[in-house]
Amino acid sequence: MQTFDFIVVGSGSAGSVVAERLSASGRHSVLVIEAGGTDRRFFVQMPLGYGKTFFDPAVNWNYAAEPDPGLAGNKDHWPRGKILGGSSSINAMVWIRGAREDFDAWRNAGNPGWGFDDLLPAFKAIEDNQAGSTKLRGRGGPIHVTDNRNNVHPLTHRFLAAAQAAGLSLNQDFNGEAQEGVGVYQITTKGGRRMSAARAFLRPAMKRANVRVETNALVTKVLFDGKRAVGVEYRQDGAKKTARAGREVILSGGSVNTPQLLQLSGIGPAGLLGELGRPVLHANEHVGRNLQDHQGINYTWKAKVPTLNQLLRPWWGKALAGMQYLALRTGPLSMSMNQGGGFFRSDPARARPNMQLYFQVFSTVLPKAGERPILSPDPFPGFSIGLSNCRPSSRGEIMIRSADPTVYPRITVNAYSTESDVAEMLDAVKFLRKIAAQTPIADIIAEEVLPGPSITSDADLIHDFRKRSGTVYHPVSTCRMGPDPSTSVVDPRLRVHGVEGLRVIDASIFPDNITGNTNAAAIMTGWKGAGLVLEDVG
Repeated sequence: MQTFDFIVVGSGSAGSVVAERLSASGRHSVLVIEAGGTDRRFFVQMPLGYGKTFFDPAVNWNYAAEPDPGLAGNKDHWPRGKILGGSSSINAMVWIRGAREDFDAWRNAGNPGWGFDDLLPAFKAIEDNQAGSTKLRGRGGPIHVTDNRNNVHPLTHRFLAAAQAAGLSLNQDFNGEAQEGVGVYQITTKGGRRMSAARAFLRPAMKRANVRVETNALVTKVLFDGKRAVGVEYRQDGAKKTARAGREVILSGGSVNTPQLLQLSGIGPAGLLGELGRPVLHANEHVGRNLQDHQGINYTWKAKVPTLNQLLRPWWGKALAGMQYLALRTGPLSMSMNQGGGFFRSDPARARPNMQLYFQVFSTVLPKAGERPILSPDPFPGFSIGLSNCRPSSRGEIMIRSADPTVYPRITVNAYSTESDVAEMLDAVKFLRKIAAQTPIADIIAEEVLPGPSITSDADLIHDFRKRSGTVYHPVSTCRMGPDPSTSVVDPRLRVHGVEGLRVIDASIFPDNITGNTNAAAIMTGWKGAGLVLEDVG
């Protein structure tokens, strides 16, 4: 058994940042334990290659949620990164911070230091934004953010014009003064390669003598001396190993793995732990609860003009795109599937946007077994406009189902379990058709493919989005932050209530979900959380 100042469990969006910041001074030794393996894989580094990682067990936990009545009984597929960089190594790379109001609500709930103005310096320090430095954007930080306005497919501009004709404004920067409107998404790439948290933070940290990274190592429990965390137990290469933390153990496994590990370590709902024969170190009913996620759906149309389908489906098209990427690091393989999008209000009476848009210059109505068919789109020209809800009121939970740490936890989403979530999604899908009816894009539509022109009544539209919706991979809040131990898991300094020497620093601490993609906020949480640790250890 070796001793380190800090043990970081998980090398994902937050964990990579934590490891880099805690080791930067050279004063502290840091052990990072990652259940997955290396991120040096072609389809991880190639931005559009995440279609190949969507089901790949070598880099993906491949979780499955419980059958969900809100999703017409479907068991939703939950990809989560099992790799250096975590989910930032397999995500769609869209860089959205979230709305000012999201973080101000965190602060107002009793979490000082977590308002937007408090966090803006962290967001700016993280970024190297190609669009330039402003009072809201950063340059020179570890995460390169690519401005794709000059690189998107021509049909993206038709979408933007149609959305404006439908009443939305053009927004040049969703991380600027306001989120509402449509525009081109900024993405985390550099030089045509994915800019994951591992590339930006962990790889530089790994060059330091005071950092050690263990891969293919599954942490099975946190070790305690009384109620103080002193280390972890993990399995690697078939052997049981232990490591000791002289200062703190930091859990950065994400919204699935972190509550699972806390429960396996005796911190969680007492009744559940008792049923499974786990000794209760500290009873907390909120560990694993308050699960929030964004649910999304695509509407798809057949086009009268070529889309990326005609390039990415045939072998010769794949070859051309591949040669362009290998030679120049440009073209469709260097980008995200979501080139354009934005934010809108499903009801104009709402105070701020509650829905997010995604425009995809290809269609995947006909799935291919074993992969997300990004690289094998439909045989006809097609495109999709998708959306997801930003702040749903439905709540789920993640609970261990066994004392065996290799058994996946039970993920209960409870999607669309409130009337308000159903009502806002109904309004939102109707707006997709409003966009498609506008001249800039209606001119090139041959027919609606999904859900199809026969689906018109409210009942049919609701049935359709229940049947076809699914996660957009933004689970948060399963170890929510708050000042009251009776309603939260960690305090505003991310220390786990009821024990010592243990923190959670990842997206599971979000008090509530944010308006938009969660990767930027998870990275920010790593930056902010590491700063809190350094302040406390002196």
